[in-house]
Amino acid sequence: MKVSDFDYHLPPGLIAQYPAPQRESSRLLVLRRETGEIAHTIFSAIPEYFEPGDVLVLNETKVFPARLIGKRAGTGGRFEVVLLEEKEPGIWEALVRPGRRARPGVRLIFGEGELQAEIGDRTEAGGRVLKFSPSPDFWEKIFQVGEVPLPPYIKRKPEEIDRTRYQTVYARTLGSVAAPTAGLHFTPELLHEIEQKGVHFAFTLLHVGLGTFRPVKVEEVEEHQMHAEYWRLEETAANLINEALRSGKRVIAVGTTVARVLESAAAAGGCVKPGEGWTRLFIYPGYRFRIIDGLITNFHLPRSTLLMLICAFAGRERVLRAYREAVARRYRFFSYGDAMLII
Repeated sequence: MKVSDFDYHLPPGLIAQYPAPQRESSRLLVLRRETGEIAHTIFSAIPEYFEPGDVLVLNETKVFPARLIGKRAGTGGRFEVVLLEEKEPGIWEALVRPGRRARPGVRLIFGEGELQAEIGDRTEAGGRVLKFSPSPDFWEKIFQVGEVPLPPYIKRKPEEIDRTRYQTVYARTLGSVAAPTAGLHFTPELLHEIEQKGVHFAFTLLHVGLGTFRPVKVEEVEEHQMHAEYWRLEETAANLINEALRSGKRVIAVGTTVARVLESAAAAGGCVKPGEGWTRLFIYPGYRFRIIDGLITNFHLPRSTLLMLICAFAGRERVLRAYREAVARRYRFFSYGDAMLII
């Protein structure tokens, strides 16, 4: 299967640079999996598509301001750091630029000295190990000096609005460098309206890494290797999901991150098993979904693993036809863009 099979034309002007004025005012394209029928509405109307007993599964990960601008102790040379993953207390895997000057032993100072770190060895993925000086208020300092690491297709510097809008209203657990963007459209009021319909909420966790934005560099889909991401599914959520599966109710994933968690947690007998770990699950056409019946998602980059997952769920031709229609109707694309419901 060729990566080029998942290409489509997107005018650059349709890439959303800012969020919609209100979260729930985004447009919503509804795609029926069985028939290919397409409908157009707004996200605030999404409760109409849910039924009593449905389980809506959400990713509670919380984005932190992982982009740090620092200077080299002594010389004052500028460095840009994006924190990726805390390997152990105070020890982080990070991207450090300029890489040619990021030599082991170089000490970096962030802000007015609130944070300091020493560059360590190169990682297998081409990043660096950073060892931060011990600090009891590490996270407080990160939020003081850090910036939201907006995706590279948003061609502006982070602003104050991104601190709230590049975050779901139900975010709880710090750890993501990118938002699970399908959830950005929900408000507390909309969630309450959905709950009043008899829909149940199950929360899971997958920390989104920068790997989600890295381009697929191979020609054959099957040759691509996914970046590992941490996930967790607790027993309470697993029980809710399994009860829905047993009773013939629908399990609807809010985002590709949730879809990957549930499929990673799938067990024999058509249920999910609580647990945690690291997933490299790569879903592309030919994959047989075992858990989810519906999916809420944003519009994804051409040739991306996220688009491949959507195509695996709803069919490549149907998805690409829906994307062409979204382009023709001038939907807004990517992280701050409009949404899609596949049921």
